[in-house]
Amino acid sequence: MNLNKIPYIGIFALATDDYLIVPQRFGKIPKKQILGTMDVKIVPSEISQSPLIGILSAGNKSGLVVPDLIESGEKELEEKLSIRVARVPGKYTALGNQVLANDNGAIVSPNLPDKAVKIVEKTLNVQAERGTIAGLKSVGSAGVATNKGVLLHPDASKEELGKVEEALGVQGDIGTALGGVKYVGACMVANSLGVLTGESTTGPELGRIESSLGFV
Repeated sequence: MNLNKIPYIGIFALATDDYLIVPQRFGKIPKKQILGTMDVKIVPSEISQSPLIGILSAGNKSGLVVPDLIESGEKELEEKLSIRVARVPGKYTALGNQVLANDNGAIVSPNLPDKAVKIVEKTLNVQAERGTIAGLKSVGSAGVATNKGVLLHPDASKEELGKVEEALGVQGDIGTALGGVKYVGACMVANSLGVLTGESTTGPELGRIESSLGFV
């Protein structure tokens, strides 16, 4: 599935077991396909007046963290999602790239200062561990996690995978999407029920994705 003819679903959307946030400016969304895969509440919105929801925010069933740029928009999101939405101050506004989380824990970029990490922990109600994936500090774009599994950038080391698995309380693997793209977090969104990825993802890639995220 593509969003607005764009295969990089993870850049523009954010999924948990309870909700899927999609850009409201994209207009028609394939709701039937989404509900058939994820069975979640679909919430059209924006983050900081941008459709880059997956880049700018990170969340789970307990809460959502957004950049300080959002101004007063977090109140609207709180009403739509019925969860806590918290601003994270600082220069690292691409929180979706800085945080990889599920309902059990989080891996966060070494770039995030202590204050930001504490906000992430309090809002998502998890313990956060600093780490890298494939040597990259942009852990959110280098991985995708659910409460059943995790998929990481194919260059992630065994040590990195082990740390992520321990922090998130799930088993996982490495892989690609969209015909060889390594930044799997940009290519898809997933929850415990299913995964949505761009149409150019190959059959073998989809098999690895489904296995890593606990669907087979």
